[in-house]
Amino acid sequence: MVDLYNKVVEEIKSAKHIVITAHKSPDGDSVGSSLGLLQFIKSIGKDAIICHPDPTPDYLEWLENVEDIITVTNNEEEVKSHFEKADLIFCLDYNATNRVGEVMQGFLEGSNAKKIMIDHHLNPEDFPFIKISDTSVCSTCQLITELIVQSGNQNLLNEKIGTPLYLGILTDTGSFRFSSVQPRTHELLAQLLAAGVKHHIIHETLNDNNTINRLRLQGYTFNQKLEYLDDYKIALISLTEEELKEYHYKKGDTEGFVNIALSIKGTKAAVFLSEKDGLIKMSFRSKGSDNPVNVLASENFDGGGHANASGGASKLTMNETIDKLKQVIPLYFNRIN
Repeated sequence: MVDLYNKVVEEIKSAKHIVITAHKSPDGDSVGSSLGLLQFIKSIGKDAIICHPDPTPDYLEWLENVEDIITVTNNEEEVKSHFEKADLIFCLDYNATNRVGEVMQGFLEGSNAKKIMIDHHLNPEDFPFIKISDTSVCSTCQLITELIVQSGNQNLLNEKIGTPLYLGILTDTGSFRFSSVQPRTHELLAQLLAAGVKHHIIHETLNDNNTINRLRLQGYTFNQKLEYLDDYKIALISLTEEELKEYHYKKGDTEGFVNIALSIKGTKAAVFLSEKDGLIKMSFRSKGSDNPVNVLASENFDGGGHANASGGASKLTMNETIDKLKQVIPLYFNRIN
């Protein structure tokens, strides 16, 4: 991998117009890896533009330079212009071109720029010029940190580069609770802390930023919309578009809800369903190697992802989707006797 990391740095140094992309519906890992890579590129005397499909959720808006991210949602023509100029495109935290949304997918596939994938999801496509894909790693932010260290540039690590990378590792590991966390993860985190990252401020800023509306939505969700399938030890929570509007939902307000459901004692898996524009988005989480959810998501809900953390979608109604979910759960989980 060292040779690959060195080659990536060589491509950065020789490129004239670099674009950094990430998947649709940004999260801590996609935003953190984009901003961390941007600051690293700047530290070696180059520049880059971050182009995302849609805006960063509110709970991540405190990150430095997040306001410089250009989105298809708000500036489609500007994003298109950058893709046309690009000679190097980074594809961060996604394994397939359709993960960036239909519009950006067209820009990406139509570009003649060299493409570099840095990702940790299963089944990566073969479109990149350079592919750094490691499904055993907890996050793309860990891979960006590895890029910096393994290419011999660890001396450039500082608070500006390290803060978004720490944030991405933190969020994609559920605060370091998932089995994807390795000894190497903590070794790299130690290097980020030594470089000046203030981990306590990141935790406080990330966790202590609730709004009254979000807390009321959370209370309603777990008081009124939690359903527990006791025979399988699976928790289901769902929110319709009308319910989200009632609580003045903003993007990111439901972040972590599925993990709260998963925290119920003895629970094997949790599913969160939310409705927007007639589409039901689904988040699947589970515990342990005996309870994968990625196959359930891919075979039934046009999704997939990690064994214990996957996504999916349904064009059925909310009630029809929940009914379908209940019908297929017995095919993937054993009844508790």
